[in-house]
Amino acid sequence: MTVPVVLTIAGSDSGAGAGIQADLKTFAALGVYGVSVITAITAQNTVGVRAVQEIDAGVIAAQLDALAEDFSIAALKTGMLSSAAIIESVVAGLRRHGLRPLVVDPVMIAKSGDRLLREDAVDTLRRMLLPLAHVVTPNIPEAEVLTGLRIRAAGDRVAAGRAIMELGAHAVVIKGGHSDEDPVVDLLVDSDGVHEFRAARIATTSTHGTGCTFSAAIAAALGRGEDLVTAVGDARAYLSSALAQAPGIGHGHGPVNHFPVRQEAHAGH
Repeated sequence: MTVPVVLTIAGSDSGAGAGIQADLKTFAALGVYGVSVITAITAQNTVGVRAVQEIDAGVIAAQLDALAEDFSIAALKTGMLSSAAIIESVVAGLRRHGLRPLVVDPVMIAKSGDRLLREDAVDTLRRMLLPLAHVVTPNIPEAEVLTGLRIRAAGDRVAAGRAIMELGAHAVVIKGGHSDEDPVVDLLVDSDGVHEFRAARIATTSTHGTGCTFSAAIAAALGRGEDLVTAVGDARAYLSSALAQAPGIGHGHGPVNHFPVRQEAHAGH
């Protein structure tokens, strides 16, 4: 039996709720073999980020080459790419090895409010990385930064999704978690139109790493051969289970449960 190999290119979270650690746990939970390229090491917990050490761009390229030359990579995602040099190194590697389909989680700010993407790197992300994306998964604040648009209503989200597609992305999921609405509505904007994914809002402070987990779940589903609409729906259901069964650890924004009991996924829907 061949297990799909799915790659994450992201930062390490010492608290293991987000970043590489969250991605690898998500991949394991969803039945794919995860491999990783680490772009930065962070000293963080559920309360905040204390230090960030970026990995040398040449070492990032070497990690990517080592994986692409040995494994048949079925899908991949990017997370924290904190500088223009790192984005350029990753993009060169993706082009060198023809890696796809790519899920881009445009990580900009940690749940604690700490900045994870330099302001001068946003333009590089727009110009170089988004055109390679099969799907981009911004939250509302990230979509505002990428497009320069103010997002207040659902129509604004659709407009932002289309604006990101104009930058070259194949499709965009604008997540609803940062709105006040219940149920939460995630909007997938693609060439076929707009698809809505609704989920009951879960009252919890255990939301650290939700964006990483959601994008990793989409990548896992794409790696298993699912189409994008199915992949986004499956990722949304998985994240709802992971949030509902969060372990409640840490003194700040705690992690989700990356290995939820799946039969509870639709309880109360």
